Amino acid sequence: MGEPAGKSAMTLNEFLAWEALQPERHEFVDGDIFAMSGAEERHVTTTLNVAMALRQHLVGGPCRALMLDMKLQVDERIFYPDVLVTCSPADRQQSLVKREPVLIVEVLSHSTAAYDRGDKFSHYRRIESLRELALIDPATRRSDVYRKGADGLWVLHPFEPDEGIELASVQLAIDAATLFAEVDEA
Repeated sequence: MGEPAGKSAMTLNEFLAWEALQPERHEFVDGDIFAMSGAEERHVTTTLNVAMALRQHLVGGPCRALMLDMKLQVDERIFYPDVLVTCSPADRQQSLVKREPVLIVEVLSHSTAAYDRGDKFSHYRRIESLRELALIDPATRRSDVYRKGADGLWVLHPFEPDEGIELASVQLAIDAATLFAEVDEA
């Protein structure tokens, strides 16, 4: 995450109305507005691979995989996860903002990795419905999946480049060939 585009005196609803009129996406965190920059091809391709695998796996069921332009509200904050899965009837009724994901996937880039692993994950952990966060690094082809246990603690499940990824929250394993299909080596 970069520097704020500007300090906001907006409420969350004012931000949502303002942001709908902007040509770029913006995240809204603790009163600051952050313009979202474009991503490189490896990032976009990895995101698409995950979203496609989730979509195919979930079709016909109560859960939906959404990506890139779908807003996620966490308290009074708005984020744009790369991919999220929601099974919530309440989320299904909301077309612009989701609030109850079971899975969030962030594809890491050099400029956002520390934020995604740190402050953003700290905010995501506040989501009661969230069961799993996957952090996928297309440069190293390693993935870290954090799963929320019955005790409320988050446990790391690391995956090496040749292992693909296992998403227990939706009972899906994505092999490495599918996860990184058409993703150029770093």
